[in-house]
Amino acid sequence: MNRKPGIAELKECLEQCFAEQAAFVAAWHEAEPDDIAVPEGEATPATLRALVAREHLRNYRLWHVEDEARRKDVDAEVIARCKREIDGLNQSRNDHMERVDACVVELVSGLLPQDAAERYNTETIGAALDRLSIISLKIFHMREQTLRSDVNAEHVTSCERKLAVLREQREDLMRSVVELVDEYAAGTKRPKVYYQFKMYNDPSLNPALYGAARAASK
Repeated sequence: MNRKPGIAELKECLEQCFAEQAAFVAAWHEAEPDDIAVPEGEATPATLRALVAREHLRNYRLWHVEDEARRKDVDAEVIARCKREIDGLNQSRNDHMERVDACVVELVSGLLPQDAAERYNTETIGAALDRLSIISLKIFHMREQTLRSDVNAEHVTSCERKLAVLREQREDLMRSVVELVDEYAAGTKRPKVYYQFKMYNDPSLNPALYGAARAASK
């Protein structure tokens, strides 16, 4: 059995995740991978990094499909296809957020004080990493706007201001994630997986789906 990583290693792993999110956005615009392999077996820092990257890839694809879905120069069939793709990517994105949180819980199990408080953060690490993923995408694309030569100076200046805010928000959130791990270690909060139980993709839970199936069977 592999040695369970400590709190310091978890924090280092999360710092690597932050850096990889930014690096992957640039790299994937050059060559997008089919997917990210996740190591099998017990949770390790490598497992966490792979899960965060897989969730990030869903956001990357969502970003670009969302752009396509807002086009006005294509027919309804193209938009419908985009909407279905968005639906599937969102489901996978949420599933991976939960897998990230489950991995974090497994990594810190046994490392927390036995009398750790039954207190939970309003946002899990998985949810925060999802927000950081989206911020990294915004930073990349907002920076692109500052480099355009086909717009006026006002547009560039406005985007430069927004880019500065996005970078500040990213720094704030990264620091908050690391501080949350410190709170786990101190026993003032516990990690937990919060399952979203999305209903719209489940044919047994979405009345529009099971109602249509029931009507078709008559």
